[in-house]
Amino acid sequence: MAANTSNDVNGNVKHELNYVTANRFYVEIGGTIAASFTECSELSVKIQHETHYEGGVNNQQRIFLGHAEFADVTLKRGITDDLIFGKWIDEIFKLQPTSRRNVNIIVFNQGGEIMKSWTLIGAVPIAWKSSPLQADGETVAIEELTLSFEGLNVGKKSGGGNSTKRVKTGFFSSS
Repeated sequence: MAANTSNDVNGNVKHELNYVTANRFYVEIGGTIAASFTECSELSVKIQHETHYEGGVNNQQRIFLGHAEFADVTLKRGITDDLIFGKWIDEIFKLQPTSRRNVNIIVFNQGGEIMKSWTLIGAVPIAWKSSPLQADGETVAIEELTLSFEGLNVGKKSGGGNSTKRVKTGFFSSS
């Protein structure tokens, strides 16, 4: 699944995919498109919060925000010719601290321009299932890949898919 990148006249990143596929969600890891999928579960975040009431103020309430909880993302019916997922899962088995990555889930238009990008910050694969293996194909079909992650950025550009290390604050960098 090779893809070349270039910039359009406005300086936006444009991916030139080597083939057209029915898959609509592309996964970018380390600046390279590693796989494409036909389905992506909903991306969701829930902010914990507490409601407090002030004595004598009966027409208002105060909301205090807490931690964000991110739901796992499952990508379904994908294809790849990149070995990155196998290597990544092998790192998890060996409990290597470098096994977390920033992962971009990207949607392109027909011109190869990015329509939307979701960067999963500090992502780690927690489940992987392949489809039946076939000897006559060069690509590996991924039936499901589930990622858990520590943060989320939504935008219209790529570039967050680099292998990351924790910064001094203990968080993963989002760039």
